[in-house]
Amino acid sequence: MAGLYIHIPYCHSKCAYCDFYSRPDDGNIAMLADVIAREYNIRKSELREQLHTIYIGGGTPSILPDDVLARIVAAVCPAGASLREFTIEANPEDINPRRLDCWRALGIDRVSMGVQSLNDTELKAVGRRHSAAMALDAINMIQQAGFDKISCDLIYGLPTQTVESWRDSLSRLLDTGISHLSAYSLSYEEGTLLYARMISGRVTPADDDTVARMYESLIGMAADRGFRHYEISNFAMPGFEAIHNSSYWNSTPYLGLGPSAHSFDGSVRRVNPASVKKYLQQIPSFEIESESTADRLNDIIITALRTDTGLDLAALPAGFRNEVERSARKWLNRSMLVYQNNRIVIPERYWLMADAIMRDLIIV
Repeated sequence: MAGLYIHIPYCHSKCAYCDFYSRPDDGNIAMLADVIAREYNIRKSELREQLHTIYIGGGTPSILPDDVLARIVAAVCPAGASLREFTIEANPEDINPRRLDCWRALGIDRVSMGVQSLNDTELKAVGRRHSAAMALDAINMIQQAGFDKISCDLIYGLPTQTVESWRDSLSRLLDTGISHLSAYSLSYEEGTLLYARMISGRVTPADDDTVARMYESLIGMAADRGFRHYEISNFAMPGFEAIHNSSYWNSTPYLGLGPSAHSFDGSVRRVNPASVKKYLQQIPSFEIESESTADRLNDIIITALRTDTGLDLAALPAGFRNEVERSARKWLNRSMLVYQNNRIVIPERYWLMADAIMRDLIIV
């Protein structure tokens, strides 16, 4: 199977924590759609396997006019195509019944919505445009439109957030009956507005103890509601795991279209320019990312150890496998790595420390 990712870089405004490539509407939305269609026609041969998933992300693709979105879908997904999953990212302020009916008619069957918090003070602190009430109304509209694959994002460690307010947001969101949850610990990325506020002393990051307590609440409350914690930041009701996103963690090939989109055909990684102007000027305009054997194996190690199924040691060449096993020994002795069916797995309770463990295992 193979996946298709389409990056729509446009947003109403930039959130304070966001370091993805995004920009305000520059009047080129319709042109971008046409160029994405052209790029697909030129590059579709890179997909050597049948297309099973499409993911339209960004940016905020829910701002696309219905006719523009329809042109993109018609170009990349011929009528009658058999997909296992077709996702679009959305923000609550863009949701309405007419738009949802359009998405359903186009074959979209999964909505991934950025909620981030159900506390209005916390939302305002990071520049979100919606309120908690708007987010809950949007979830209800998505459900009423017939979508059962609904994923929502939350962030813990937000400015002004407490353990109690985090638990409240999480509980209220899970009460809606969504089938998938992505929950991330806030990171202060250089170049973002939030990073600048931290450097100037206007924002103080949550301390490690508070983040750990929030994480413990997250895994406990999600488990109580029947969610499987299948990747560090992702939880799903049985059968509702994100098929497309899982391709990034298990080395499934995927083609990326649009500005800043990445692609992987099973052996070569390509990346499009993070610039609408450059992207519109020349198609294709990707660069091939230079990777050594160690680089490719490290990608496998890092992505696999983010999941509850862990790293299949048999997938590594013998010499590298021995090196990884030697590096893993101290973590195995501390039970922060465990063996499961010839795989090494980071137990859920240690996933907050996964970066330190994975850094030790990467091949130099």
